[in-house]
Amino acid sequence: MFKPLDINENENSTTEPTDVESVKCLIIGSGPAGYTAAIYASRANLSPVMYEGLQPGGQLTTTTEVENYPGYPEGVTGPVMMEDLKKQAQRFGTDVRWGMATKVDFSGDVHKVWIDDSKLIEAETVIIATGATAKYLGLPDEEKYAGGGVSACATCDGFFYRGKDVAVVGGGDTATEEAMYLAGLCRKVYLIVRRDELRASKVMQERTMKTKNIEILWKHQTKGLFGDNNIVEGATLVKNKGEENEEEIKIKIDGFFLGIGHKPNSDIFKDYLKTNDVGYIQTIPGTSKTNVAGVFACGDVQDDQYRQAVTAAGSGCMAAIDAERYLSEKHS
Repeated sequence: MFKPLDINENENSTTEPTDVESVKCLIIGSGPAGYTAAIYASRANLSPVMYEGLQPGGQLTTTTEVENYPGYPEGVTGPVMMEDLKKQAQRFGTDVRWGMATKVDFSGDVHKVWIDDSKLIEAETVIIATGATAKYLGLPDEEKYAGGGVSACATCDGFFYRGKDVAVVGGGDTATEEAMYLAGLCRKVYLIVRRDELRASKVMQERTMKTKNIEILWKHQTKGLFGDNNIVEGATLVKNKGEENEEEIKIKIDGFFLGIGHKPNSDIFKDYLKTNDVGYIQTIPGTSKTNVAGVFACGDVQDDQYRQAVTAAGSGCMAAIDAERYLSEKHS
């Protein structure tokens, strides 16, 4: 969503940007976290400027149906919900813009953010809501069946597969947690594991193996998906790939879930902000505050546990309130 700056590309450049703008509050990224932060920041008279990034609305824009977000009793599509949040933010005065953050400098009292390697924003406060990107296998069928059976979030989409057969790819904690969650909803869950062992924690391994409707397919790799009218009906797998007894098998499934993790969109901030070993921005517990005063993080870029629209929105609210309090104390 937000690409890191190619250092070699500009290392010999001494040209300062001619387009410089100063703002009270800059929000980088959209989605539930960014738009909620914008709503609260606008109502607090922070005159926020938001740059949406390459995927306005975030990951939810690729979700066909959202049924677990409060306030939509009949459900709503991801794109419609994000458009609703955007309109609400704009109603209170948020300046929503197209553009991508490509470089930052958080070394001074004024935080500098470059947009599209050209425009420079100097902000008193920065709210980072750049989200995370689900990891995929890279199969063409994943894109073909997106919204028709392929998902990277069991908690988000598992409800639609009640009583059906599904598959989860992966062997770590993410995959086993997804499989366990789906086992409570689905008739059968195939756990497709590339190796002959799980990488998940011991407790998750034990729970997975004890769950009767989870079948672990050891040493299997996904070759492709098949179906009709862009709706998944099954998966083609390769067992014992590269060995003498290699064979191709097909399984009938209604849903195909990726459980191989997420990558937080935090690369351009790592020189200044503390992150965990995976790249999630670390915040002071109970707040949205990062290790740099005046810089706040919310949503999936700092949440490696829940990754839900409603928790992202809540953390966006926290970030705006923290930013308002920071400015109030700074100018008091």
